[in-house]
Amino acid sequence: MALPLSPPVAPQLARSRAALPEGDGWAYEPKWDGFRAIAFVDDGDVHLQSRNGKPLNRYFPELRFPPGRYVVDGEIVILDERGGQEFDLLGQRIHPAASRVAMLAEKTPARFVAFDLLARDDETLLAQPFRARRAALEAIVDAPMDITPFTLDPAGAQPWLQGAEGVVAKELDAPYCPGERKGMVKIKRVRTIDAVVLGWRPGKAERTVGALILGLYTPDGRLREVGHSSGFTAKEKRELVDRLAPYETGERGSGEPSRWTQGRELAWVKLRPELVVEVTFDHVSDGRIRHGAKVQRWRDDKDPAECRVEQLDS
Repeated sequence: MALPLSPPVAPQLARSRAALPEGDGWAYEPKWDGFRAIAFVDDGDVHLQSRNGKPLNRYFPELRFPPGRYVVDGEIVILDERGGQEFDLLGQRIHPAASRVAMLAEKTPARFVAFDLLARDDETLLAQPFRARRAALEAIVDAPMDITPFTLDPAGAQPWLQGAEGVVAKELDAPYCPGERKGMVKIKRVRTIDAVVLGWRPGKAERTVGALILGLYTPDGRLREVGHSSGFTAKEKRELVDRLAPYETGERGSGEPSRWTQGRELAWVKLRPELVVEVTFDHVSDGRIRHGAKVQRWRDDKDPAECRVEQLDS
């Protein structure tokens, strides 16, 4: 490849922020839930690099890019029929068997969504402000590569906080700083549901609660595990053991295998489905809360039967 930038290039990162920044100096984009990737395109020759610098081409053979010579930053995503993002399907692609990858590429094809242009022809664009890089990106994007939506109006970004994964806000005058958390912030969508406490998982310290196992009722009346809530203080972890003891059934449960648990012990103490908690979380994947939710309050006023799985779709 004869490009002005060579892999690996560390992607620019975002700082977390609780609220959307406002003012004339910001641009807003939806936050994507996929694999961050930088594509080095030299006409027919393409090199896909992961966030940590590893090659991705073999896992996404179906991805194609417009002709030209450029380096573009973006996200590899898989969308369902309704346009929702399927992160778990991306994880299935990281497989040693080329035949399986090829089958999945045909069955659930991925897309590349571009959101920044780092180089074009023989010119490096890293030092240029984001407003100039965005204009240059719009000039080269064509099928089959997608470009992320974009707005300068904070009100226009609000729907992404309500119905997408959140918002990435970028300073219009900021250069691209590889590997640094400068010039951009991320505001995650925060969602709230009421869930039944199915049980608890022991903490690392003796006689402590490490996590609550959460469940929701399906339309057929089955109580299904949907995730867990952790992040309690040391004092809360000790106090919860006694609080939950009267509801224990004497049985043990076992969590579903997950690529996120990395082989950790998943056994938990079962409880009668009589306790309800209100929790906040930022993401659902394949019908489960992917990351640990945070308990906001105990809902003694809530009937467990009202805690339905439909909440995850709201």
